[in-house]
Amino acid sequence: HARLGVVAAKRLAPRAVTRNTIKRVTRELFRQTALPSIDCIVRLSQPVNTKKGPATTAGLKAVLREELTRLFAAQVLLQGAPEAKL
Repeated sequence: HARLGVVAAKRLAPRAVTRNTIKRVTRELFRQTALPSIDCIVRLSQPVNTKKGPATTAGLKAVLREELTRLFAAQVLLQGAPEAKL
């Protein structure tokens, strides 16, 4: 079975609500994707917002879902589809 690690650094997402949203959406998509037995580590590489704006938005969630779907799909293609269990 695949395993997931999520790193949402306070430096890149200063608000706890934002970090929790990132983790929640990541776990949700991870559960929905049939990945082979691999270890996945997801971490932020760019700041997602500041303390001045809203903590989370529909736009942030949409972009996050799009990027994670692309990354997880790439892993499925690289590793091959998992075998169906009977």
